[in-house]
Amino acid sequence: MFAQVLVVMLAALALTIVAARRGWQAPLALALAGAGISFVPGLPRLELSPEVILSVVLPPLLFSTTQDFSWRGFVRRWRSITNLGVLLVVVTTAVVGFVASLMIPWVSLSMALVLAAVVSPPDAVTAVAIGGRLGLPSRVLDTLKGESLVNDAAALTLFSVTIASASADNDDIVQNPFLFFLVTSAIGLAVGWALGHLAAGVRARLREPSLMTAFAVLLPFTAYAVAEAVEGSGVLAVVTAGFVLSRHSLAAAYATRLSEREVWNIVDVLLEAFVFAYLGLQFHFLLQDAVTDGARAWSLLVAGLVVLAAVVLVRVVWVVAGGFLMRNVLHGRFSAGGQHFTVAEDVVIAWTGMRGVVTLAAAAGIPESFPHRADLQVLAFVVAVGTLLLQGSTLPPLIRRLDLDTSQEQHWRAEQRHKARDVARQTMFEVLRSAREEATDPSERAVVDALLERADRLAQVRASEQEENEGTGRIAKRSVEVRRRMIAAQRGALLSAEDNGELTEDAVREALEQLDLDEASLAHRGSPRL
Repeated sequence: MFAQVLVVMLAALALTIVAARRGWQAPLALALAGAGISFVPGLPRLELSPEVILSVVLPPLLFSTTQDFSWRGFVRRWRSITNLGVLLVVVTTAVVGFVASLMIPWVSLSMALVLAAVVSPPDAVTAVAIGGRLGLPSRVLDTLKGESLVNDAAALTLFSVTIASASADNDDIVQNPFLFFLVTSAIGLAVGWALGHLAAGVRARLREPSLMTAFAVLLPFTAYAVAEAVEGSGVLAVVTAGFVLSRHSLAAAYATRLSEREVWNIVDVLLEAFVFAYLGLQFHFLLQDAVTDGARAWSLLVAGLVVLAAVVLVRVVWVVAGGFLMRNVLHGRFSAGGQHFTVAEDVVIAWTGMRGVVTLAAAAGIPESFPHRADLQVLAFVVAVGTLLLQGSTLPPLIRRLDLDTSQEQHWRAEQRHKARDVARQTMFEVLRSAREEATDPSERAVVDALLERADRLAQVRASEQEENEGTGRIAKRSVEVRRRMIAAQRGALLSAEDNGELTEDAVREALEQLDLDEASLAHRGSPRL
């Protein structure tokens, strides 16, 4: 089986590369290709246990989404994020569960609610990528990012509750789904909070980037396992731990941030490609299992299209009606800064309902003994592929047609970037002047003077390799030390400005990435201090 998994991952990665070059939607291409290949006669079935999907595949996918999340953006848009990421998930689960139970008479309402929880969370990765490229306002992008993070946790927690409720015997707490939801959520939040702070404390004391990256990679698996062991929500534990660690990431060593950023990018690409290809390869076998259980393939696919329509319409009605209420009745009273979304922005948000990797992974994680498991997985696949086809392909032309005005925001972003550069530049000059006053050796003072001259022309001071090689080893080492000191002070000033609310987290993060690269260029000179 291990060899099969590797072959699927390699093939999925190759198709992802082809899709990227041709401008295709990689998830859609993977799912359709996998579904087509599943009909090849004699193809062996690759099936992983649900426990592997839930405990090995989902935790790193959820954890990675928290790592580049803006805390200030979340705080500013928390009402909209809660509305979409929690309330809409609950409403979608209820409505879609009811519709699914009507369309599939042999599936009870409690079983249909499992399917509804699986398909309730949209995946904002594609929408944010498209919106960022086409210039969507940051408040829309922040809301979609926040929704994607919160709704995954809410939907997967509901998934656990509905699974437990549909399979319940005599457990009183399970017989009360609301109490079960509260208890498991509280335990998951507590476990994630504790492990997140523990990880942040350890990372603040260690400076070896490879060890810290390995530590961070293990954290989501640990959070999930510990929370599940004490009967809490492993999903909420993972998201909370990631959120806490992300909140402290700006103060981590530069090499650790660079290393973790690359690792999570790789993990995302590999796991997302594998999940879409994996469930696609299951499609023919799932149809056969459903037919064996008494279902008709065509009636099941029709039911899937009806469930797809319900999923899309619930979001459109909820977002559009809520926007109308906010603009015409509440007049932005509960919006961030009193500024509600425009009609065009509501239309974009309403149409960003593509289901993605979390939906497919959760569908694959339905227990093997669960009644009508194959039926539910086929429906989840139809919904995920349908939203990618319907909404994913039409979202770019919709955004272009609406032609949202972002000139004011672009001006504000430019001001923020300019202000962040000014903070870094002013701090740089202060450090260089202080270093010049401390220099007692004429040769050392000359080095600092050279850096000051360069600072008049460059945003970031870089002494050339030739200049450093022409000096003595002691002078070159002193130059590296001064530049490291300058970068550390700039980083501190930027973090202070961000804590005081003078700069946005996005602006600070962008400036820090450049400082990380500047410090990385010094790592091979002298004695690197990471």
